[in-house]
Amino acid sequence: MSNFDIVVVGGGMVGQAFALSMAKRDLSIAIIEPNNPNPVIKENFHTRVSAITPTSEAFLRSINAWDLIQRKHAFTDTRVWDENSHGSLDFSTTDDGSTHLGHIIENDCIQSAMSIALTDTEVAFISTKLNGINKIDKGYQLCLDDGQQLQCSLLIGADGARSRLRELVNIEFSKTNYQQQAIVCNIHSSKDFECTTWQRFLSTSIIALLPLSKGEASIVWSAENHLADELLALSPEAFAQRLSAGVEYRFGEFEVLSDIVAFPLIERSAKDYVKQNLALIGDAAHNIHPLAGQGVNLGFADVNELSHQLLCNKHTLGDYSVLRKYARARRLDNELMAKTMTGLNWIYKENSEPVRWLRGFGMNLINENSTLKSFFQKQAAGNQP
Repeated sequence: MSNFDIVVVGGGMVGQAFALSMAKRDLSIAIIEPNNPNPVIKENFHTRVSAITPTSEAFLRSINAWDLIQRKHAFTDTRVWDENSHGSLDFSTTDDGSTHLGHIIENDCIQSAMSIALTDTEVAFISTKLNGINKIDKGYQLCLDDGQQLQCSLLIGADGARSRLRELVNIEFSKTNYQQQAIVCNIHSSKDFECTTWQRFLSTSIIALLPLSKGEASIVWSAENHLADELLALSPEAFAQRLSAGVEYRFGEFEVLSDIVAFPLIERSAKDYVKQNLALIGDAAHNIHPLAGQGVNLGFADVNELSHQLLCNKHTLGDYSVLRKYARARRLDNELMAKTMTGLNWIYKENSEPVRWLRGFGMNLINENSTLKSFFQKQAAGNQP
């Protein structure tokens, strides 16, 4: 039986971030992760990326991971325009004097940076799967697929939207199936993306262009299932043509550089984030529609809040009252973001004339009102207004 203060189930970006945030304390920590926690960074860009906010950047700096990220592309502007109304919305660093609005970074690059940072710590990686758990007086006993048994005072679930740990401790969750798929791939453009993220709202879909360099971008095309199936059946050349037309050929002709893949869009929210000696973080606690690209930023905010509560309170590690403070602090923000994304998804799918007019009016109102624009820009950056 191996004993640890903290065991983290899940060695992705959020799980490793939590381990890093606690690693400088006098605590023994293990991460259970069956897959390679340090992915190989290839020459070509990976298709799974995140829009990292300045708030998340500051957090990654605080755990000494930011400078280890091998490549990242800053964006200074965000532009949104709507096919079915006169509305548009533009955010820029010129509005608030900041140097950038965020960075588009491959998930593998973030995870690799954390793995490298963890090599300077005593955190142990255990390459196997969680098989079962038992609650004991002072924490949990874990049974692993390879026969190992562990014991810990605090058990952290960071094992994603289909969390095995959440299932084992019988934490229920709500679920909203959007009946949509997110299609992702990387593209090359004949025109510069101008260090700008672009979103185009269409009648039955939303296209997001996330620049990785001047001429390359990752795209996320959120489409209703019937349209997604149609798009996925196209050849790469035909798909590129549909994509170019979907953004009004603003960037000329596109070329697909990677496989075109898709995943279903389902929002989940755990009914409890914590139990005695246990906490869920990241997608294990909540995952949302990718409309605003806020998923991993919410996970990093979970990590920041939980580590803060654990380090600032003198209670026994795993104390329920301390974990409840984390849950109360994070649930409101996470659920507000989830409901906002659900509402925005409905607003942009609804194309009756009154809603189209109101949508365009609202976008233009925000765009022309510096106070409103500042509020939304701060929210997008991960800051409180």
